Amino acid sequence: MLTLTTKKIDGQFFPVGEENYAAVIQTKDGFVTILVDGDGYTKAQSKALEKNTALDIFKKIITSGIEEYSGDRVSIWTESYPTVQNKTS
Repeated sequence: MLTLTTKKIDGQFFPVGEENYAAVIQTKDGFVTILVDGDGYTKAQSKALEKNTALDIFKKIITSGIEEYSGDRVSIWTESYPTVQNKTS
């Protein structure tokens, strides 16, 4: 997956927001820990990992002071993924 530093809204490009929030998503390759802006656009991401490893990284990010993303979906360029850090299964 490619992470870009711009987001496209209504055909126009904008820089991603300055704020940082953490989340975990599930892709076809595994679980990915990500940093997003307030609108859920990805700013940084791990490689695809096992679920427990991705959640461990997420917990370390939260412990460092970065807040959890409160939305239920995040965007990586043209793809949208549900957040899964609060799912129990």
